[in-house]
Amino acid sequence: MRAILPGMSEVEWRTSRDPVPYPEAVAEMERRAAAIRAGDATEMVWLLEHRALYTAGTGADERDLLLPDFLPVYRTGRGGKLTYHGPGQRVAYVMLDLQRRGGDLRRFVRDLEEWIIRALARLGVRGERRAGRVGIWVAQPGGGDAKIAAIGVRVRRWVSYHGISINVAPDLTHYRGIVPCGIAEHGVTSLAVEGAAADMAALDAALRATFDEVFGFSVVAAKAETRD
Repeated sequence: MRAILPGMSEVEWRTSRDPVPYPEAVAEMERRAAAIRAGDATEMVWLLEHRALYTAGTGADERDLLLPDFLPVYRTGRGGKLTYHGPGQRVAYVMLDLQRRGGDLRRFVRDLEEWIIRALARLGVRGERRAGRVGIWVAQPGGGDAKIAAIGVRVRRWVSYHGISINVAPDLTHYRGIVPCGIAEHGVTSLAVEGAAADMAALDAALRATFDEVFGFSVVAAKAETRD
């Protein structure tokens, strides 16, 4: 575990029980990131789901949008290409002050990967990195890999936002409208497909249990939200 840096704030852990509209989520992340930079708010991890949609990161290729009218598409400032969000997929938005944590962007991305890998391991699924491919992958019995988790972050003035997504039990047919993250040679999978006896609550518990192991700080508050 890494030592807590002098003056490092603890982290709020927020969970939204109902789907959050994507534009609202981005606006809230931007507000929180600005407040963190100003010293007016603690860092935060926000767990949520979105309704079925695609997001196009700064590296998105129009040719990877195979069915333009299938689901809503949102242009976004995170890194990466096209990806899917929807019910049954856990999204974790991570708003951290990276400058106070050493100012190492590559290490931050590696830590996000490690966090996913450790959480999946607690649920009996072996997630792995693959050279040249962003995200976390699961080796398939017949050969090849399938993607179970995506990573797409943005950093503004050393505060991160956006984050990761992990497939628990989403409708994987929704991926047919895009080339996920620009990688056509491999499929997608989920905890359900991999036979893990785990629901969203179990994944959330695994993420919380492994967060401190990787990032080296404690969660100060847990907040659950219900939308009207």
